[in-house]
Amino acid sequence: MAADLFHTEAWFALLLTHGFERAPLRVDALPLGSASGVDSTLSSAAASNETGACLHLMQAAAGAPLTAVANYYSCLYGPASVDGLGMLGGGDAVTNVDWVATAQALRRLPGSAVVRLQPLDAQAAWLAGLERGLRAAGYRTARYFAFGNWYQPVPTGGFAAYWAERPSALRNSTERGRRRLDKAGEWRIDIVAQPGAELKAALAAYQAVYAQSWKQPERCLDFIPELVKLAAERGWLRLGVLWLNGEPLAAQIWLTCGGKANIYKLAYVKGMEKLSAGSVLTQALMQHAMDVDRVMEVDYLSGDDAYKADWMALRRERVGLEAFDVRRPAGFLAAARHFAAAWWHRRQKT
Repeated sequence: MAADLFHTEAWFALLLTHGFERAPLRVDALPLGSASGVDSTLSSAAASNETGACLHLMQAAAGAPLTAVANYYSCLYGPASVDGLGMLGGGDAVTNVDWVATAQALRRLPGSAVVRLQPLDAQAAWLAGLERGLRAAGYRTARYFAFGNWYQPVPTGGFAAYWAERPSALRNSTERGRRRLDKAGEWRIDIVAQPGAELKAALAAYQAVYAQSWKQPERCLDFIPELVKLAAERGWLRLGVLWLNGEPLAAQIWLTCGGKANIYKLAYVKGMEKLSAGSVLTQALMQHAMDVDRVMEVDYLSGDDAYKADWMALRRERVGLEAFDVRRPAGFLAAARHFAAAWWHRRQKT
């Protein structure tokens, strides 16, 4: 499986251009490896070291900690590379010596007395390597829970096998939804992947559904349209819309990359729950992902919403990493507060 789309240079460029309400004070690209140096541009940094991978880091404001280039739009953070292969495209060559050099270069960045990175794959080899490097460079590190992540490996037999394994309550409610839609009028599902007039109509339908849903308005109005545009250009996009009598009733944005289908955004018109339009649309997109795109995994991304357990078989956790340079006052004080709070929390449980 290729690297996650949330690790590509294209994702970080999109996020920095359209995904922040206020632009960070400073953004750095930190190459991984023995030749580590810091570059303030996204594209050149990854090409400047042997591994071809780098960490995108930022300082939000003067005096703020050094953090990942990530926010509420980010579902996973990790090293990126210009070829889009991330850690699987050369980053595995990073040795323990390289990780120490990377950590030492990181220590020279503004705000690096305290480093906070999230959301992270707890099992990622790069994360363990970075932790070792940080500790060798004088940092104290700690992980914390970020959010639950539900996902579904695609079984042999594709969608038919997957659907047979779903709870009967989900299968029955989805089938009832289809029957109710049949009675309500003419309905159809469009799954749009390519740029063009059809995509413009699908995006407008998504925005109309979102505006009538239970969801809070987007904080950055340009982000979703620009994401849809980028995803269509890259071949990642699967924008599904369920239409009833010519009006959009449910819409979802799936992002398919590297053998994985990511369920990124979903909404349905509030007050129309009895038609189960969201479930019917999810079923159609799931079948498309498994039988047409032939992905190996479907990922519900962030959150432990109860309904996700019906659609997905497995759960894992995304974590955050905090690192404190105890040789600097800001890092020492932050470490003291963090570990004292952790000790007190453990004591309260006993």
